[in-house]
Amino acid sequence: MNPGFVVLMGLSIVFIGLICIIVVCKLMSLAVGIGGKSSDSSEKAAAPVQQQASQPTAAIPSRPELAAAMAAAISEYSGKDISGIRILSIKKL
Repeated sequence: MNPGFVVLMGLSIVFIGLICIIVVCKLMSLAVGIGGKSSDSSEKAAAPVQQQASQPTAAIPSRPELAAAMAAAISEYSGKDISGIRILSIKKL
């Protein structure tokens, strides 16, 4: 085979593949709905979240259960035994 033909075929296959990937990404963004939304709707959606965050939150009703869940998650993540974990305080960030 001619080396020029091999190079041309390789480049054409790569660019055709890249074009196919771009088309699939565009179709997926349209299917999910990301491509059709305007910036105004995202600003309107963000406004209620900021209003909710400014309101004072109630105290946690079951603090020992929360501490137990946090200790279990930390022990699972770190791979250590749960008996070696002691949570001294919980502060909201």
